[in-house]
Amino acid sequence: MGTITLISLVILALLVGAIGLLIWQRSKGKRIPLAVIFVLGFFAVGLGGIIGFVHKGEDYQAYQKLQWHTLAPEKIAPLVADGYTVFVDITSDWCSICQTNKAEVTHREQVVNALMADKVILMQGNWSEADSTIAGYMKHEGVPGTPYNKVYGPRAPNGIVLPSTLTIEAVLNGLAQAKAL
Repeated sequence: MGTITLISLVILALLVGAIGLLIWQRSKGKRIPLAVIFVLGFFAVGLGGIIGFVHKGEDYQAYQKLQWHTLAPEKIAPLVADGYTVFVDITSDWCSICQTNKAEVTHREQVVNALMADKVILMQGNWSEADSTIAGYMKHEGVPGTPYNKVYGPRAPNGIVLPSTLTIEAVLNGLAQAKAL
C-alpha cells in the first residue's frame, strides 16, 4: 500500500470518527449543526469514492510486460500463416487519442492479459517522427494518420480494423475473431 493511499485511508477514518463523535455529541444535547455533519459526510463519501476508484484491484503496471516489436508489414502474412494473431498499433506521442487509448484500453490489465496470450504478436509503429515503413503501411491501408489499430489472424488474414477510439470490448472481440479456432 502506497503512502498516499495510507494517508487517504487515515483521513477517511478521521472523517468517519469525527462524524460519529458529532452525532454522539448531538444525541447528548450538544448544539451541533446538521450542516457540519452533512458536509463532513459529503467529504467522507467523496474521499471513499476516490479511494475505491483508484484502487480497483487492477495492476496498473501490467502494460510494462508487453513485448512490442517494430512494425514489419512484410512479416504479418507469414506469421498469420503460422497460426499467429498479430495486433498492430500505429501511434504517436503527439496524438491525444493514442494516449487515451493506451491509458483506457491497451494498458489495462484485462487487455494486457489478452495481448500476452500464446501466439499473439504485438507490432507497433510510433509515427512521432517520419518513418517510411509506417508511411508505406498507412498508405497501403488507406489511412491518413494515427491512431490506427488492426488485428490479423488465421480467421482474419486481411485483418480487422478497430475503431480509432478503442474500447476494451473492441480489442478483445477483435482478438477473439482473428484467432485460430
